[in-house]
Order: sequence, then C-alpha cells, then structure tokens
Amino acid sequence: MTMAKNTDKTNVMRILEQKKINYVSHNYLDTGAVSGIEVAEALGEDPDMVFKTLVTVGKSKVNYVFVIPVNKELNLKKAAQSVGEKSIEMIKSKELLPLTGYIHGGCSPIGMKKQFVTTIDKSAAKQERIIFSGGKIGYQVEVALEDLAKVIRFQLEDVAE
Repeated sequence: MTMAKNTDKTNVMRILEQKKINYVSHNYLDTGAVSGIEVAEALGEDPDMVFKTLVTVGKSKVNYVFVIPVNKELNLKKAAQSVGEKSIEMIKSKELLPLTGYIHGGCSPIGMKKQFVTTIDKSAAKQERIIFSGGKIGYQVEVALEDLAKVIRFQLEDVAE
C-alpha cells in the first residue's frame, strides 16, 4: 500500500484503507493541471487509464454516477439506456456538493454522501488498474477494478465516446 508523499489523506484513501484495499495515491497539486487530460499528463499516465466521475440526473429525478476515461465524453443516450432511463443530463455544478459531498474537480465514486447507481465505462475492463479522483482536487487514487468492486457496486457498460 502506497501513501501520498505528504501526510494529507482524503476520505477516499481512508475508506480504501478501512476495507484493506491496495491502492496507489497520486497527487498533482503543484502541476496546475485542471482538465482530466492535463491530470493524466501531469501523472505521466495513459489517458485511457485515468477516469473522471460524472454525476447525472435522469428524467425520473434519480441521480446516477458515470465513471469514464478523461479523454472521452459521456454518451447521454447510451448512459440513459444503461440505467433504464428515457433521458439523463449532467447535474448543475452547484448541486454537486450538497448531493455528493464533493466539489467539481474532486468528485470520486467512493465516499459519496449516499451510494448512487454507478456505471463505469467498459473500457476500464481493459486496464489492469484505473486512476480516478481521490475525493479532493489534486489527489487521485489508482485501484484495480476487482478491488473497487469490494468498495462500491457498479456495472460496466459502453457509455463513453
């Protein structure tokens, strides 16, 4: 188990440690990276391995979480189909914190205020490990999908383009 270089631990890291999940923590605090692609570059990682967490709302007013590669966009039609909704849209930035406990740019599928139906793009299955937000801007965690499955429930679907 690898710790961040500094002693800052996010809730995501604490949850992973509680569940005895092996993870690698990355931080890109001093890089100025903002977009997911910039984060992948700052970490020197393949953008296909670095994922972003998107929170949506369906026509039924139910919220869903999608985790997709940083170099892709969420296909709203495929995403809606994957969760059995007629349509879905991204939630507004100001709704993110009260809903999930996370701010834009630091949203992780682990440790949200409540567990939402979570879909990870099926391209993640091709990766030995995926990297996603550690729950705070500047922090990422790298976890194997089978280990992530011990922490959150998710389905793998084709939702990115």
